[in-house]
Amino acid sequence: MAAVAAVAFAASPMLHLRTRVEAFKGSGDWRQATLNYALEPHKTAIILCDIWDKHWCRGASERVDKLAPKVGLVVEKLRAKGVLVIHAPSDTMAFYKDNPSRVAMLGLPKATLPEVLNLDAPKLPIDDASGGCDTKDKMYIAWKREHPAIRVMTQDLVSDKGDEVYSALKSRGIETLLVAGVHTNMCILNRTFAIKQMTKWGVRCILIRDLTDSMYDPDDAPRVSHERGTELVIEHIEKYWAPTVLSAELLGALGR
Repeated sequence: MAAVAAVAFAASPMLHLRTRVEAFKGSGDWRQATLNYALEPHKTAIILCDIWDKHWCRGASERVDKLAPKVGLVVEKLRAKGVLVIHAPSDTMAFYKDNPSRVAMLGLPKATLPEVLNLDAPKLPIDDASGGCDTKDKMYIAWKREHPAIRVMTQDLVSDKGDEVYSALKSRGIETLLVAGVHTNMCILNRTFAIKQMTKWGVRCILIRDLTDSMYDPDDAPRVSHERGTELVIEHIEKYWAPTVLSAELLGALGR
């Protein structure tokens, strides 16, 4: 039996996930650590959080214009390996009302939501109270759909509701949820289909840390570069919510 188990384990691609541990509790001394994780593509989904066609913040929109094609390429490769792709551009479901992937999502049986795990975390290490826009634009509803650099295929699903996404995961036997998109300190953490809620429902989430971006203005605390602000939020997620992986490492493990 041990030999059979070893063969089955070796057949699954192995990811080297990055996390953070506080070995001596209460010390504040957090260290980066690596977690080996066997990933089964047909028990894995990727959710694309709020990668809209346009954002009210020009700086955010420009960064997404650069990020979206990279996400699109990764999605194509993951889909080809059997990973379920879930598109989650919030507040745009009217655009997708007749799309087969949206219709398919609505047709799935509703799962009973589990008891919520009692998890919490300190406040974020960056100040985003003003909206986090580094180009000082005024807020308005700018988005209509997901960024066109990302293809929605008939085998995909579309939703912006946590209960629908959870039901889809359960109906497909999904155990691992890869997360990509924006913004790391806002929607990636707080949408009902994203890291906090899914983790509290017992779903194993993994953030793809090079396929995300924060809403952070370097004029706000802790007054670091935008890139460093994003890194600080990623480190926060690694401490309290989910491990992370680079897209190249993910694709490498899956054999590209």
